[in-house]
Amino acid sequence: MKLSLYIAKRYLFAKKSRNAINVISAISVAGVTVGTMALITILSVFNGLEEMVKSIFSTSDPQIKIAPVKGKVFTPDSLMLSRLANTDGVELYALTLEENALLRYEEQQYIATVKGVSLNYADVTDLDTAMWDGEFILRAENGRPYAIAGLGVANFLGMRLNFVSPLAIYIPERTAKIRGTPDNEFTRKYIYMSGIFAVEQEFDSKYVFLPLDFTRELLGYTDEVSSIEVRMTPGADEKKTQNAIREVMGDQFVVQNRYEQQEMFYKVMKAERLAIFVILTFILIIASFNIIGSLTMLIIEKERDITILQSLGADTRLIKRIFIYEGWMISFIGTILGLLLGFILCAAQQHFGIVKLAGDSLLIDAYPVRMHLSDFFIVAATVLAIGYAAAWYPVHYLSRRHLKENNKEDR
Repeated sequence: MKLSLYIAKRYLFAKKSRNAINVISAISVAGVTVGTMALITILSVFNGLEEMVKSIFSTSDPQIKIAPVKGKVFTPDSLMLSRLANTDGVELYALTLEENALLRYEEQQYIATVKGVSLNYADVTDLDTAMWDGEFILRAENGRPYAIAGLGVANFLGMRLNFVSPLAIYIPERTAKIRGTPDNEFTRKYIYMSGIFAVEQEFDSKYVFLPLDFTRELLGYTDEVSSIEVRMTPGADEKKTQNAIREVMGDQFVVQNRYEQQEMFYKVMKAERLAIFVILTFILIIASFNIIGSLTMLIIEKERDITILQSLGADTRLIKRIFIYEGWMISFIGTILGLLLGFILCAAQQHFGIVKLAGDSLLIDAYPVRMHLSDFFIVAATVLAIGYAAAWYPVHYLSRRHLKENNKEDR
C-alpha cells in the first residue's frame, strides 16, 4: 500500500510528457473544488434561511395552538381552561378570535384579518419584540382600546401613529339579511393605533391585532374564540406537553406545534434543499469526468512503467492501486480546498454580510448563513465517493486491457 501511494504521488506531481494530462488534472482539482465549495455554501445558506424563518415564526406563531376540528369558533368553559392551565408544561395561554374585515382610513380601504387577543398576548408570543413603531398596547390604563397593525397594512392605508384620524373597521352582521344599503348591514367601530409591527411581508400585510372583548363586540360574540395559544414552561418537552394538552382538550380539537402550524412551508424548504443538493451532486459527477480523462491518458502514457513494474514482480492489484490512489488524491485535494474555501466564504458572509437581500421590511439586510459540522462531513463523503467511482472506472477497465496486452507481449 505504501509503495502504491508513493508511486501515485510521484505520478500526480511529476511533470508529464504530455502537458494535456497536467492541464486536465488541474481542471479536475478545480472542478471538484468549485463543486465542493458550492455545496457547502448552498447548504449553509439554507441552514441560515431555515433559522431565520424559525425566528420569524417564533415571533408570530405560538409554541402550541389549539383550534377546533370543525367550525371557526368554539366556546371554552371554565373547567376546560382550568385544566389547561394546570397541564404540565403549560406556562401561559391566550384566547384569540379572528375574522376578515374591511378597514378604512380616511379615503383608503383594505381587507385584512382582525385578530382579537387576550391582554396577556405579548407574554404568550414575542410579537412585542417586533415593533416597528410605537408600543404593543391593547388597552390603556384609562380603559381605551388600541389596535396594533402590520407594517404592510399601515403602508397601504397610509396610517402612522401621529395621525389624528381613527381606523374604521367594518364587519358584516352575522344574522343580517341585505335589504337596503350595505352600510346598514355592517357593524362599524372606530379605534386608534398604539403600534405598528414588522415581522415579514405576508404577515405584516394580513393582520391587525385588537383587544379580545372589542373584537367580540364587533363580531357579535360573547364568549366564543377561534383558538387558544399556549406558551410552554421553559425547558418543557414539546411532545409531552402537546400530548398532555391533547388529552385535556379531547378529539374535538387540533393541537399543533410551530412546525405543524407551518408544515407545508417547512416541507417545501426541505424539498428545495434536497433538490439543490442533488443538482449540485450531478454537476460534480459531470466534473468528475475530467478525472476519468486524466487517469485514462495517464494509464496510456505509463504503459512502459507498467511493464517495468510487472517485470520487477508487481502484481495487477498493486498497479491498479497506483492509479486509483492518484484519482483519490485529485478528489481529496479538491475536497479539502473546496471545504476550506466554502468555510472562508460562509464566514465572510456571516461577519461582513457581503451578499445583500432586497426589500425594506426584512429583519436582516444580508443573506443569513449558518454552518453545520454535519454538512461538512456529508459533502466530503459525497465528493470522495464520486471521486472513488471516477477513479475506479478507468483503472478497472483500461488497466486490465493494457495489462493483458503487456502479458501477451511478454509471452
